[in-house]
Amino acid sequence: MRVDGREIPVSGSLLQPRIRRTSDILRVVLSALSVAVVIAGSLISRPQWEALERSVSKIVGFLTPEQSNLVYIVYGIAVLVLPFAILVRLVLRRQWKLLAGFTSAGLIALALFSITGSGFSAPRWHLSEAGQVNTFLSQFLDDPRWIAMLAATLTVASPWLPARARRWWWTLLLAFVPIHLFVSLVVPARAALGLVVGWLVGAVIVLVVGTPALEVPLAAAVRVLAQRGFRVTAFTVLRPAARGPLVLSASTTPQPELSASPNGPSGEAESGESHSPDDELIIELYGANQRSRGMLQQLRRWLTIRSGEYPAPFASMRRAVEHKALMGFAIADLGLASYKPLTVAALDRGWTLYAHTVPQGRPLAAADGEPALTRVWQALHRMHQAQMSHGDLRTDEIRILDDAVLFGGFVQSEFGAYQVRFDSDVAQLLLGSSALFGTGPAVRTALEVLDKQAVLDASARLTKTAMPTHVRKAVPDAGELMTSIREEVAAQTGQDKIEAAQINRFSRNQIIQLVLLIGLVYVAYPYISAVPTFASELGSLNWWWALLGLTVSALTYVGAAMALWACASEAVKFRNLLLMQIANTFAATTTPAGVGGLALSVRFLQKGGLGAVRATAAVALQQTVQVVTHVLLLLIFGALAGTSTDLSHFVPSATVLYLVAGALLGLLGVTMFVPKVRKWLLNEVRPQLADVVAQLKDLARRPGRLAMIVGGCATTTLGMALALWASIEAFGGSTTFVTVTIVTMIGGTLASAAPTPGGVGAVEAALIGGLAAFGVSAGIAVPAVLLYRVLTCWLPVFCGWPIMRWLTAKDMI
Repeated sequence: MRVDGREIPVSGSLLQPRIRRTSDILRVVLSALSVAVVIAGSLISRPQWEALERSVSKIVGFLTPEQSNLVYIVYGIAVLVLPFAILVRLVLRRQWKLLAGFTSAGLIALALFSITGSGFSAPRWHLSEAGQVNTFLSQFLDDPRWIAMLAATLTVASPWLPARARRWWWTLLLAFVPIHLFVSLVVPARAALGLVVGWLVGAVIVLVVGTPALEVPLAAAVRVLAQRGFRVTAFTVLRPAARGPLVLSASTTPQPELSASPNGPSGEAESGESHSPDDELIIELYGANQRSRGMLQQLRRWLTIRSGEYPAPFASMRRAVEHKALMGFAIADLGLASYKPLTVAALDRGWTLYAHTVPQGRPLAAADGEPALTRVWQALHRMHQAQMSHGDLRTDEIRILDDAVLFGGFVQSEFGAYQVRFDSDVAQLLLGSSALFGTGPAVRTALEVLDKQAVLDASARLTKTAMPTHVRKAVPDAGELMTSIREEVAAQTGQDKIEAAQINRFSRNQIIQLVLLIGLVYVAYPYISAVPTFASELGSLNWWWALLGLTVSALTYVGAAMALWACASEAVKFRNLLLMQIANTFAATTTPAGVGGLALSVRFLQKGGLGAVRATAAVALQQTVQVVTHVLLLLIFGALAGTSTDLSHFVPSATVLYLVAGALLGLLGVTMFVPKVRKWLLNEVRPQLADVVAQLKDLARRPGRLAMIVGGCATTTLGMALALWASIEAFGGSTTFVTVTIVTMIGGTLASAAPTPGGVGAVEAALIGGLAAFGVSAGIAVPAVLLYRVLTCWLPVFCGWPIMRWLTAKDMI
């Protein structure tokens, strides 16, 4: 590299990897999303968009026909000239590489819209049919090929154009939408598609060709350092620009003409710096890609992390670099900085330079022993006493110089910090020091220097979410190590358990409840439309029968709670278990196959003091007895119904039975031949099945407990049947309880295989069809089934939501 007549060698690659070009990748992603949005809008809601455009055009289309033609002609000429103006500029400036990308983007965009189902369709831009000039120009303004070519070429050329020209030319291109509205026309859908497809093509070409932001302004950096009093003689790349800045080592000598200046190097020499020919500086260069990546990180943190967990975002990359330099000065005043900031400067093409001295000392190592680790904790405590937090305590940023401890890397540092930031520092140092010295010495030295409560608060932040990603990735097996540190802190402080700190903006329970609520609205919406019809039928309702159905429905929750209470060996409070059963309805209804209800039951038993295996086994035991009881009752009531009852309506076809048998054989094959599934069955499922079998054997020796479980399961099944029978009677229907029980058990079993949450839709269809098969008219069956679902499903669901929130607040689930 030649700068001001001097040859300055540069060792290493300055090119940023393509996968780290955040700005270019972000441009491609946004353009692809725009293409998807335009296509979806054209396919789904194009008539609505056209109607909206016509209404807007009537409002803003105030121009007369003559004025509209004039505007159309002027704009058409400008759009026609635009690509040629850019082309001439590239040729005059001899930007041949950019010219190749410019031409490629235009040709690719043109070709994409020239391919049709019948082959390649060439553009037909001509004057043979032009009675007026605007007729000729409309061939370009409304042709998606021309619009796509313009968008692609302008996207490729934009990074190389001056900012003002770039803004004016994009405004000119995008103005075709309001121009169409002003002249009382509808924006062609293919023209809008051409715009976004051209943008996508240009964005991909830019990612391949590159932008001026990739050109590192080393010549400008040399001149800035020369003004500061450092004459650069060579550059060596220490770390290419990727997630962080481009880091270089600069060999320098003092400027002769500035050596006698009172503000130059001589003043710095008085502070202890020497400027021998072998002096080196560390240069950090921040470009547009680092700025884009920082913006995305700040957005992600704002969406997911509570405010206060990270320093306030900066308005620009330069402000962030200046903050880092100023924090370096502040920590250097405490005698704790490993290097001294020298200068911060804005360079060409959006780059920012930060120069500092070479870090003193050597990185902290395990060979330094516990005395050095104690000094590290004391240095951090001293920094915290000065109300400064570090924010990036990787062991590489901690250096030992004789008996002194020095820190580096101050991009996350903060002056006037608050307790959350101090706790984060302690947690980071616990993680890094444990990786070097072991969990025991790391926790012990921390407790010797810091307050016990400070270590406890910090250890609660040893989680994947709370620990910064770059700190966590600097330590091997960070997840297991953080768990070990929490256990060690609990052991040395005498704590039973250390709860993880909540730093997410939304907790896991809040997200689950939101998903469940959305699922509830989704599955309930189809039946909201049936409310008026159902309400009209309520005029003939016998409210006493409805009250009986509601009472029986409430008793089913008592039976379910009693069965689970006995399965859990009466280890939890029955009242809380009864409330959990009501909340269970909400979770089971809003998740497919009722898995939410099972998970909620296991969680409640765990919070009640049962271990994970014991709680899972108790729920599995209840479900097993429930299935056995259901089958036995079905056999009993099927026999009571007699041989004259036609049950063919409930028997699946031979095809369905073959499909079910094939699926079962497929699952058997998977369990036999897939090692991971087989290992999971042996290690996870088999112990739980063994526990269930052992409990069944224990139930056989304890008839009282067995009777309580079976009675609770039978109450649940028969109670649902009795509620449906009471609903039929409420609307004046007449059928036997045996018939209703068979319909409830068979129809409910078939509907439980439906993928809809709570079996919504499938349950209603199965019950109405089953009642019709037994001779109940549709005028009675439909409102009766809807009333039955209101009593047994929807009322408990809406009661279960607040109960579930109350149980969550009381830490019972």
